Amino acid sequence: MDRITRRRAGLVLAFFCLILGLFALKLYDLQVIETGGKVDNTKTFTTETRVKAARGDILDRYGNVLVTNRASYDLVFNHYVIYSAEGTNDLLLELVRLCRERNIEYIDHFPVTKTAPFAYTLSDQSATWQGYFQAYLPKKGGLDSDITAPLLIRKLREKYKIPEEWSDTDARAVIGLRYELDLRQGITKLPNYVFLEDADSADLYAILELNIPGLKTEASIVREYNTKYAAHILGFVGAMDSEQWAYYKERDGYYMDTLVGQDGLEKAFEEYLHGTDGIRVDVTAVDGTVLESYYKEDKDTGRVYRPVAGQNVELSIDLNLQTTAEDQLASLLTQLRESGQNLPEGQEKPDGSDAEGGAVVVMDVRTGQILACASYPTYDLSTFREDYNQLLETDFAPLYNRALQATYPPGSTYKMAMVVAGIDAGIIDKTTTIKDMGTYTKYADVGFTASCLVWTKYHATHGTINAMEALRDSCNYFFYDLGDRLEISVIDSTAKALGLGEPTGIELPEKIGYRANPTTRALLHKGDDARWYAADQIMASIGQSDNQFTPMQLCVYTSTLANRGVRYKATFLNRVLTSDYSAVTLSSQVEELGRLNITEEAYEAYSEGMHMVTTEGSVSKFFADFPIAVAAKTGTAQTDAGSKYSDNGAFVCYAPLEKPEIAVVVYGEKAGHGSTMAQIAKAVLDTYFADVIRGDTVTGENVVG
Repeated sequence: MDRITRRRAGLVLAFFCLILGLFALKLYDLQVIETGGKVDNTKTFTTETRVKAARGDILDRYGNVLVTNRASYDLVFNHYVIYSAEGTNDLLLELVRLCRERNIEYIDHFPVTKTAPFAYTLSDQSATWQGYFQAYLPKKGGLDSDITAPLLIRKLREKYKIPEEWSDTDARAVIGLRYELDLRQGITKLPNYVFLEDADSADLYAILELNIPGLKTEASIVREYNTKYAAHILGFVGAMDSEQWAYYKERDGYYMDTLVGQDGLEKAFEEYLHGTDGIRVDVTAVDGTVLESYYKEDKDTGRVYRPVAGQNVELSIDLNLQTTAEDQLASLLTQLRESGQNLPEGQEKPDGSDAEGGAVVVMDVRTGQILACASYPTYDLSTFREDYNQLLETDFAPLYNRALQATYPPGSTYKMAMVVAGIDAGIIDKTTTIKDMGTYTKYADVGFTASCLVWTKYHATHGTINAMEALRDSCNYFFYDLGDRLEISVIDSTAKALGLGEPTGIELPEKIGYRANPTTRALLHKGDDARWYAADQIMASIGQSDNQFTPMQLCVYTSTLANRGVRYKATFLNRVLTSDYSAVTLSSQVEELGRLNITEEAYEAYSEGMHMVTTEGSVSKFFADFPIAVAAKTGTAQTDAGSKYSDNGAFVCYAPLEKPEIAVVVYGEKAGHGSTMAQIAKAVLDTYFADVIRGDTVTGENVVG
């Protein structure tokens, strides 16, 4: 009897264990298999969120903040919380549909087109994101890397249990979000999914009203521009492409979605401006309640990943001068174009009425620092992205930085180099005179003659003149004769030493241009046109032929003349300061790039001649009452020989004459005459010397009547 009882008890116990086993298997199926990894039974979980560091400010030389940051908000997903919620797919679809209604563009890296017929968009992504996708495929149901896009969507619809009645577009949208969330589920080491950056306040409130579990706001920052000026040099930030990521990923503090300088000084000074983002660790409950937060710490090195703001860059730019340069350039070129409008039928349009773009560059001749760098037409950096397509279609290419990227014939502004070359080679001296015969006929027997402008227009000549008078009157005949007597190697070496056709050292990309010489001719031309003739040398002597320089190079050239042959590296940098402005970490250093030993006689000849341009020459009307002595030269250069277009206008100057401080270059495309551009330089000098000019003015105060 006892044996039967024990046998029955064993059977009951075995049956009871079987029942427990079945319950355990069912529980596992419900909580693990069917949930797809949901963590409803997890009390807490830990996530990492990137905390964006402030990028450094960009200021002008006097501390005016040109570019800074403003506070914004991002919407960030905690993947554990959204996956712990009931109806994850329905919640995500509700979010997607709201974004469609409000035209909100959110972040979605899933590399498949958003509508059928589905196709891959991997080629639009960086190598790193392509790698993430390749890692995702096998971990989501053992999908092959060669699976087609339509089949992938079908498989993922099944995997994520997306209802069949949902449209392909809705299904693709939800798959995109689940892809982003799944990448953070052990496939990658990416921080929490940033769904939306810099959310508009109205959009932010509308989305938050949905109460999507795990979707929360994170304080962030975006770049803000405090000025409408200097767009061509300040530049902008943007997302990295694959090539940039390959470079930056080896550097500390960069993540794949870090915004970096893409153009201008934002790019040139990236190493100073870049802030290092922090990593915050959050311990969160299932309902999204944050129980604990702290910055990540590397146990091996002891490093704590707190955000570190970037340094502040103080430019050499003077915002007042930049404002004057841009406003004056825009005003004059607009006036020139308008002068050709609404004319009586048959009346010839005035020179300059077909003017296009232009540039102004201002330099401190003692340091090489750029005080202003303007290009016209320009654009507004604060709306650059919205306006981009329109800007591409706008007349005269407003995105084009003419100060650094456009090369132009210098015209008669080249003639100071000829005076230096002629005197220091012993071909002429200050007292040497040449009789202007109107037309240079030495090579008439081979079909080449060249006339002085005054002869062409008035059938007159400048008479017998010396080098100073030739600069004052811009007598081409004088320089035809001088250019013919000089060796091209002497002319070329002098122009090179003065900075023409040479890198300026500026921090932004620049065109180098060309000096007219046999080597350049062979490089730019083919066949018989590649030969160098005496005629080419004669035309080169007045700044034509193949001479092509940027306004920035012309400013370095003018500065070098002011410094009697000492050529400094051009720079936009004044200082770099710590993020809290408490200390200077770097100061710009004056760097000499070259030195031409200009004789006293040559220096006196071109400086006196340039001064005569402002006191007796074509721009004396602008400078007659100016209290500071100015050395200047005009230049009028053909845009296309024999064309119907107006000539380009160039003007260069430095001041004060005896102890130069500032050099100014103005260039106008099809502006007609170099003398026309002088008024812009005069306005710049007015701004620069404002205190001196005001100090010399009698106000009438404290005068006994």
